[in-house]
Amino acid sequence: MYKSRLFNSEIIQILSKMGHTDQIAIGDAGLPIPENVKRIDLALTFGLPSFLQVFESVSESMQIEKVILAEEIFEHNPEIHKKILEQIQQVEKFQKNKIDITYITHEMLKIQTNKCKAVIRTGECSPYANIVLQSGVIF
Repeated sequence: MYKSRLFNSEIIQILSKMGHTDQIAIGDAGLPIPENVKRIDLALTFGLPSFLQVFESVSESMQIEKVILAEEIFEHNPEIHKKILEQIQQVEKFQKNKIDITYITHEMLKIQTNKCKAVIRTGECSPYANIVLQSGVIF
């Protein structure tokens, strides 16, 4: 039996197929998902699962070299932003490498999802709780 904190088979399958610089996104309930990108819909109800719950689980199971956030998160969702940065610090300690953080406009982030292998939709209902994770290498 597979042994990890992450149980969702669709997410595990995508992560296992990702190579260096491939990307996956985690979005709030309102993030539009392009038709050509795999949708992994975890949204159950208002706020469940939360963006942070999903981000923490995925980030612990993925080698991350870069994250992309909407610059609007600074003003419109500073608490989630703070928690994202805290989780990134934890992942950096575990991975023993620095993760590049890039901020772009929310409109550009939505365009960036076209390049993702998948977008994971959460039940999060707070603004700009979206992230693109870029895969690194484990060696």
